[in-house]
Amino acid sequence: MDEALRPLAQDIAGEPGLLWKIWTADQAGGTAGGIYLFTDQASLDRYLVKHLARLASFGITETRAKCFDIPEALTRMTRGPV
Repeated sequence: MDEALRPLAQDIAGEPGLLWKIWTADQAGGTAGGIYLFTDQASLDRYLVKHLARLASFGITETRAKCFDIPEALTRMTRGPV
């Protein structure tokens, strides 16, 4: 998986406003995804449009995206990478 998705990871790494992505995978269940942190909502919105279109071009049409705010003080207290 690492080698096959290397070009995708390199493209994602160059996204404006992206601080980090944690990749997720459930090979047994056949699902994958990620948890992203962007600097601002506009960067996230631009990325979502691009990435959802890219996934659709791969034939992946059942996608879910949820956006959350981060309570930074609590996240730092529990060693979250913010």
